[in-house]
Amino acid sequence: MSVSARLLAAGTRATGTVAPELSARLALRLFFTTAPRMAVREADRATHDEARRERIRIRGSEVVVYQWGRGERAVLLMHGWQGRASQFAPLVRELVAEGCRVLSFDAPAHGASGGTGTDLRDWVEIAARLQRTDGPFHAIVGHSFGGLAALTAARTTTAAPRVAVIAGAASPAAFLAESARALRLSPDVEARFGRRFAARFRLDPEGITAAYDAVRDPLPAGTELLVVHDRADARMPDADALRLHAAHAGRSRLLRTQGLGHNRVLRADEVLDAVLDLVRSGSAGPDTAARAARDDATPEVLPRR
Repeated sequence: MSVSARLLAAGTRATGTVAPELSARLALRLFFTTAPRMAVREADRATHDEARRERIRIRGSEVVVYQWGRGERAVLLMHGWQGRASQFAPLVRELVAEGCRVLSFDAPAHGASGGTGTDLRDWVEIAARLQRTDGPFHAIVGHSFGGLAALTAARTTTAAPRVAVIAGAASPAAFLAESARALRLSPDVEARFGRRFAARFRLDPEGITAAYDAVRDPLPAGTELLVVHDRADARMPDADALRLHAAHAGRSRLLRTQGLGHNRVLRADEVLDAVLDLVRSGSAGPDTAARAARDDATPEVLPRR
């Protein structure tokens, strides 16, 4: 967290009792803060540099789109809040080796893209634009906030038969709740915070749930789902991932890792294998119904490597 973000967080907590509406406004501002921008890890540099690049404009921001490979099966990767496309470098290498064409992007105010602000609608609009120019997509993979974006896109504008959500959640409510917990907001301020968030989308809290909750409104029939979450994820506990998996019973595989946290899970062999399984088989895995029934009873727990 940047110095300005830390000061903003302190101000949010300090004003909660005496000025709850101001506290909620500060909390919303902090929630939508994208700084600092993530740098490219040296381990990911070669893959990042190998990408073919183009620039598109989304709601007034110039967005950098990356593409690797030239196969017929197109896979879209969607990074999370304060993330960037290069985080997917290990998965990109595996998918290209599998014969896929891989697309990703840096969202507005992230990575190498322009802009000073963004929200979920930009991720969804970018996916829809790329579907028209480079689709159809064989699969969509999202990490963290990008997982919510992948679910929203697949449910609304960007049909895809396979979706993978890694360290993500089924609805904005989970991200709002974690932000409120981290800021130690009172119930009153948290409710005001939720209303302000919804108003940004010109909706009320119930409207946000109706529009963006993939449990209330699951993926289209026939869409297979892979849900990956680490038990030790401190940034996004796995309760909402379990809810998402349960809502897609019979067509969802749940992979629960141990000790990988929120970001390292993207580089774990077990997770890469699970995504490749989804892409290769055209389902969430062999014998999806049987696997899903087993996962409901005893989800896979894979140790840290």
